[in-house]
Amino acid sequence: MASAAEQLAANMSWKAFGKAKDLQSRLLFTLGLLIVYRLGTYIPLPGVDPEQLAALVERAQGGIGDILNTFTGGAIGRMSIFALGIMPYISASIIMQLLTSMVPSLEKLKKEGEQGRKKINQYTRYGTLALATVQAWGMASGLDSNGISSDPGMFFRIVAATTLVGGTMFLMWLGEQITARGVGNGISLIIFCGIVAELPGAIAQTLSLGQQGILSPAIIIAIIIMAIVVIAFVVFMERAQRRILIQYPKRQVNQGKMVGGENSHLPLKVNTAGVIPPIFASSLLILPLTAVGFFGQGGPDWLTTITSLLGRGQPLYLGLYVALIVFFAFFYTAVVFNPEEVADNLKKHGGFVPGIRPGKNTAKYLDYVLTRLTVVGAIYLSLVCLLPEILTSRMSVPFYFGGTSLLIIVSVTMDTVSQIQSHLLAHQYEGLIQRSKLRGRKR
Repeated sequence: MASAAEQLAANMSWKAFGKAKDLQSRLLFTLGLLIVYRLGTYIPLPGVDPEQLAALVERAQGGIGDILNTFTGGAIGRMSIFALGIMPYISASIIMQLLTSMVPSLEKLKKEGEQGRKKINQYTRYGTLALATVQAWGMASGLDSNGISSDPGMFFRIVAATTLVGGTMFLMWLGEQITARGVGNGISLIIFCGIVAELPGAIAQTLSLGQQGILSPAIIIAIIIMAIVVIAFVVFMERAQRRILIQYPKRQVNQGKMVGGENSHLPLKVNTAGVIPPIFASSLLILPLTAVGFFGQGGPDWLTTITSLLGRGQPLYLGLYVALIVFFAFFYTAVVFNPEEVADNLKKHGGFVPGIRPGKNTAKYLDYVLTRLTVVGAIYLSLVCLLPEILTSRMSVPFYFGGTSLLIIVSVTMDTVSQIQSHLLAHQYEGLIQRSKLRGRKR
């Protein structure tokens, strides 16, 4: 027999959505702020020469800058006030999360509850400001050195860097407002919106190449089929988990009554690290390009050589990309999941894994299972992230499909849909409670 929650979930429909006024207002609020973000990507950076910028973008096509342009929704290609995007905040959040697990004072602050979380969020904002300042100055220096500014000089660099930092901080505020008053995670939705906004143009470009005979119809059909298969594979892997059976012994309470003895599961995701390894790997591989931005065209020869070796599709780039993904998959999994702490918590509450002694043996068993899962997850992330490199360098596909962008699209879609379902479920529960109160008054 179906439970009450399952019955409510089965009754969710457009009719139920029409009655959920709070959910509708949240969705409209989210949509409104995302429209503000998209409009901001078309506001040009002051002092930029459009003709020189167009020439630079045309020369830079096919490089790793295409990835950044995808994440920012084309803001870098148009050199708008949101050209830095929200990536400085993402990097600061990841760094703060790692420091929280490794620095005892921050770990203690994390355990203080709401007040500790607010302080950590404040530190993250400060980190975002610092990272955005460094990246904005590098971008402004690169624009000035490459002759993109209409009035070169220190004044242009200061104005451009200040505008870019202000754009990133405004996007951070938008994301926090969406998270608090809208639906879904605001920062993730901003990245999601930027990626999705570039898809129609990329698809139109692919079809145009097919009409011109550059891409054969067979290749286009193969790309469509492969896209469907890869998306289904990513959804399956993101939802895949290994459930470890946990048993709790029965215990005697008042008047000899026996309670407990139930079974539960400890879910371990195959991809515990999520999209963090590809983001960190991409950030480290982009560092040489950021350094080149500081020097402009007059950079040292060794830096130029490293930048050319780390170009899209180059063997060194692919090898380092996979190695960094595997490293960060294991590193971040070790940070977010501590087998010894989980084993101690199970032991305190009387839980145990059947056939495994509580304590150290349980911790070793969990570490063994998690290591095997992380190997599978690292291989999965590497394959998905290598897919766009193969498509663009070997098959000349004119858009970035796969990798971090695909992982973000799938994970954000699943998370947002789950939150919408939770709001609908909560609305139905509220309706049931109100109806029960009315019946009680009538009686």
